[in-house]
Amino acid sequence: MGEIKLIAKNKKIFRSYEIIDKLEAGIVLQGTEIKSIRNGNVSFRDSFVDIVDGQAWLIGLYIAPYIAGNIWNHAEDRKRKLLLNKREIRKWDSKVKERGFTVVVIDIYLKEGKAKMTIGLARGKTSY
Repeated sequence: MGEIKLIAKNKKIFRSYEIIDKLEAGIVLQGTEIKSIRNGNVSFRDSFVDIVDGQAWLIGLYIAPYIAGNIWNHAEDRKRKLLLNKREIRKWDSKVKERGFTVVVIDIYLKEGKAKMTIGLARGKTSY
């Protein structure tokens, strides 16, 4: 097993949602995004996972620009592709469409130098 370093955890998610299932997913990054993640410059505010045409896309994750990145810096709020097994994507997509679940980001961490995240299949809690 490789070394795991937790970068950020979405603490508010457990107040708003009931997590039914969890998965580990890789993130397709570009340019200086990994350097900003290693520095901990990440915000989950309204991030969620959308499944379009059999591919999982991470929407709303804010990765701050890298300080020393100049012209090679990345767009902060761009859509990022998640690396998941096709069977897992299909299974979760059917649950999201049929039963009204949503896919949320639980945490981001570094595993063996690569950025990974835990995503969860969630159902909204009713608030009174």
